[in-house]
This record gives sequence, C-alpha cells and structure tokens, in this order.
Amino acid sequence: MTKRRRRFEVLLPHQYNDGRPVPEKLLGKAYREILDHFGAVTYEPQKIKGMWRHQGRVYHEKFSKVVVDVADTVRNRRWIGEYKSRWKEILQQIELWVVSYRIEIE
Repeated sequence: MTKRRRRFEVLLPHQYNDGRPVPEKLLGKAYREILDHFGAVTYEPQKIKGMWRHQGRVYHEKFSKVVVDVADTVRNRRWIGEYKSRWKEILQQIELWVVSYRIEIE
C-alpha cells in the first residue's frame, strides 16, 4: 500500500543577486534545517547553471538542488513555504525557486 507523498525541490543559489558568493557554511545551514525538520535531505552539491531575466537584466546563476520526500500534508506544505520565505530573505534573492509534486514510493 502506498502513502501519499510529496517531493519538494529547492534551488539554492551559490551567489547573491549582486554576484557575491554565498558562503558554503550558509548553504550547509539551509540543508541542515530541512534535515532537522524532516529527518532526511538529499542535495546535489554539483552546481546547476541557469539564466533568468528580471526587469530587463539577465542573471546567470549557479544552484544546488535540494530534495526532500515527505508526507503530502498541509502542515508540510506550510513549513516549506515558510522555509522558502526565510531563505529567500537570508540569501537576499529576488526569488527562490521551490517545486513540488506528488510521488509514489514503491
């Protein structure tokens, strides 16, 4: 019997929007916060590159992808929303990308 699960993927930037590097220790705190709350976290330490445009400016970014699979509950969605808001501010980002989708674990 499968339980309803949800996967959250967070792209954490390796630089602030002004181009300064984000300290590795700070990214470690972001990973650890998910671990401490949900009991598990997966992250890809290699950098994922991306580009996006905001108000006529093109941003070239490098990210780490953070993944956590949890029960699909309102409480967990709310916590991720609060996490996004908090880390968007800490990392001084215009936006912080969080994706979620339902999954089945066999």
